[in-house]
Amino acid sequence: MVKKILAYSYIYIILFLMYVPILVLIAFSFTNSTYIGEWNGLSFDLYVNLFKDTEILVALGNTIIIALISSVVSTCLGTLGAIGAYYSKKRSRAIVENINQIPVVNSEIVIALSLTVMFVFLGNYIFKENIFSFWTLLIGHVILSVPFVYLNVKPKLSQMDPSLYEAALDLGCSPRIALRKVLVPQITPGIVSGFMLSITLSLDDFIVTAFTRGPGLLSGEANIETLSTLIQAKIKKGPIPMNMRPLTTIIFLVVLLAAIIVTIVKNKNKSKVKMRRGRVG
Repeated sequence: MVKKILAYSYIYIILFLMYVPILVLIAFSFTNSTYIGEWNGLSFDLYVNLFKDTEILVALGNTIIIALISSVVSTCLGTLGAIGAYYSKKRSRAIVENINQIPVVNSEIVIALSLTVMFVFLGNYIFKENIFSFWTLLIGHVILSVPFVYLNVKPKLSQMDPSLYEAALDLGCSPRIALRKVLVPQITPGIVSGFMLSITLSLDDFIVTAFTRGPGLLSGEANIETLSTLIQAKIKKGPIPMNMRPLTTIIFLVVLLAAIIVTIVKNKNKSKVKMRRGRVG
């Protein structure tokens, strides 16, 4: 009984520490006070002002574009890498897995500095100009995300029945058709998880973005601003921008809604699988 109380208490304390700051920020998104802690009455002015704030909307647009493009590229590369490693020899697979672990366990600042040094070298000695742009930023986000996609797809490959792919080849399917119609559907949950994780990593990344960004996207000739870099620049000069509070609330609610939908879909799929097994039994 005591152990249960302590266990539940520990869980609730962790949840309290995690979500109270977010709930405070959400609460003060409904008042137009400059500082959090000052309540000037219920107001939706900040939500109206948010959609008039060009600077924040540009940063939000850049963040979403980079997250979507880098996630698609990372998911494709990570999935193909996982499939290739799975069907490789044991020694080759071990080498790939060990290499994949390096970015995961390495500090993000090391990755950012390494990419910066590489881009500076390429710009000075190969291209003879500054190459920092959207493309260098995209490469940084892809390198950050690919290992995590690999780690999400790999368990699904291990759980898969390898005889299905081989049977498809024996029945006349080409490797490409067997890959598309037999292999990919079985590992789709891992691919989707990897894609969602890539989006999350890209959306909240600051270090790699700050080191590898350049002019482009919605920022035009200025350096690309994402939400993380914009907030950091604003905090240097003063308090958290007022319009960031409603934006945080909207992002939180969108993520919460997405998590609920994913959970419902997973539960429905599990119930369908149980029903099929029950009919077969």
